[in-house]
Amino acid sequence: MPGYTTRELMVRLGGHDYRIRALSDLQQFADPHHLANRIGISSALWSLFGQVWPAGRVLAEAMATHDIVGKRILELGCGLGLSSLVLQQRRADITASDHHPLAESFLSYNATQNQLAAIVYRDLRWEVPDVTLGRFDLIIGSDILYESGHADLLAAMVSRHALPDAEVLVTDPGRGNSAPFTRALVGQGFAVTELRSRFDAADVAPFRGRLLSYRRGAVMANGMPTRPH
Repeated sequence: MPGYTTRELMVRLGGHDYRIRALSDLQQFADPHHLANRIGISSALWSLFGQVWPAGRVLAEAMATHDIVGKRILELGCGLGLSSLVLQQRRADITASDHHPLAESFLSYNATQNQLAAIVYRDLRWEVPDVTLGRFDLIIGSDILYESGHADLLAAMVSRHALPDAEVLVTDPGRGNSAPFTRALVGQGFAVTELRSRFDAADVAPFRGRLLSYRRGAVMANGMPTRPH
């Protein structure tokens, strides 16, 4: 037995139903070989990767219609990989990444049970540069600014891995850590647009959740070239 229990969910994204294996609840924990502990994932945080979160659903819905033609795409902190599954279904050039010891196996299982080809996966520590990863046209992430220190780490990731003409798309439930990330990306030449979003049925306007889009260079927005300012 793996030491944790799972459940099977049916999640509708972009007009398609996806079968998702997730952890049963937030109380699940199993780290018999101390892999998570060695990389700083505590028992309190261990189960977070294995849930379907509102921010993840919002990002996956956005990926169902986003312009992907000719783009190399990186998902940061993919967790169960909802967005990567949607992008794989659309035959995008997607690389999923996370650093949880079980993220790759859950992503692989979910791709298989949805009759999708295997998704390229990278075990990626944000604080450790990976010169083999290369650069991307589009970098995405859902609720990846959940700790204050993540803004600097993620801005450095963007600096290393975003092409000169690139977009970064982040769904943020309103934890209050997006401002320093935005300032850092503006310093890298990105222009930012913010769309307030309903993350669940109980949300009321003005919504705390938002879809943050950072664009740099000759990235098209609504048919017009966007330039940083």
